[in-house]
Amino acid sequence: MAFSGKYQLESHENFEAFMKAIGLPDDEIEKGKDIKSISEIHQDGNDFKVTLTAGTKVVLYSFTVGEECELETFTGENAKTVVHMDGNKLMVCVKGIESVTELNGDTIINILTFDGIVYKRISRRIS
Repeated sequence: MAFSGKYQLESHENFEAFMKAIGLPDDEIEKGKDIKSISEIHQDGNDFKVTLTAGTKVVLYSFTVGEECELETFTGENAKTVVHMDGNKLMVCVKGIESVTELNGDTIINILTFDGIVYKRISRRIS
């Protein structure tokens, strides 16, 4: 399944508790809780380019499945990691945050886990 497309955050669960657990300041949590972020994904085989726009913040990710890359965390830190793919799922662990992103038709479900706290994001394809 190809991840390529533009997706808008439709809903999320447990945002505030998760962001607090990973160390995001309260003012940043308050600003971010109602933002409907846009993810633009370009997939070419195992190569991915992702542009995430949340309000005025734009983060660019580029990685190849199975190869070491550097990704930015929610707190703005960069960390080296390896993204794995299993069918329609991308899996990665960055600074103790486990992320599983699953493509299901026109929906992307992203489940992030840190220290037992689960944050679920659901985004729908808009183009």
